[in-house]
Amino acid sequence: MQYKNITAAAFIDRPNRFTARVTVNGETETVHVKNTGRCRELLMPGAEVYLTEPGTPGRKTRYDLVSVRKKNGVLFNIDSQAPNAVTKEWLSLQGFDKIVPEYTYGSSRIDFYMERGDRRYLIEVKGCTLEVDGVGYFPDAPTQRGVKHIRELIRAAKEGYHAVIAFVIQMDGVVTVRPNIETHPEFGEALAAAEAQGVRILMLPCHVKKDSIFIAPDVKFGE
Repeated sequence: MQYKNITAAAFIDRPNRFTARVTVNGETETVHVKNTGRCRELLMPGAEVYLTEPGTPGRKTRYDLVSVRKKNGVLFNIDSQAPNAVTKEWLSLQGFDKIVPEYTYGSSRIDFYMERGDRRYLIEVKGCTLEVDGVGYFPDAPTQRGVKHIRELIRAAKEGYHAVIAFVIQMDGVVTVRPNIETHPEFGEALAAAEAQGVRILMLPCHVKKDSIFIAPDVKFGE
């Protein structure tokens, strides 16, 4: 996934979950934050951030904030649309016969439905932007929607689907994601139940640059 018109800036503060104030080219600018999660350990005063300028007519803000460099020097992509986009790119290289985004199953929209021969797959994608001591954690805020999707995948697995929860790790150097049980114990319980019922937990480490993010090329879906 490639971004255009990348500009460096310095983070000032975040008045609400949709916007931030940054210093760019010596001026204070209000920008759109492409992530409604907390990101508190990332978006700290003075943090180095990177903006993209979509150029869409009628926008209230000129820039979107898409990445931030943590104080440990690691660059994090925090664009909440990126995980599905990079997963779609990656799935297209994994030998599937059919890939359908936003697939309706039960009372949910699951991120991807795929077919390979007579096998049917459902995959729900979760973007991980929280890292502690080299380990990723999800979620960074309670997510009842995430729990609902896990329960749908448990049902799908019982019905013969190959059900998958994929964690897209939006930073370099991290290969494992654990449930953030301190923030949302129910998510951790649901994830453990899913794995016990045959739902596959898939880790998708990424390479993150100022103007791009992509899943590591050596990661394969397998069977």
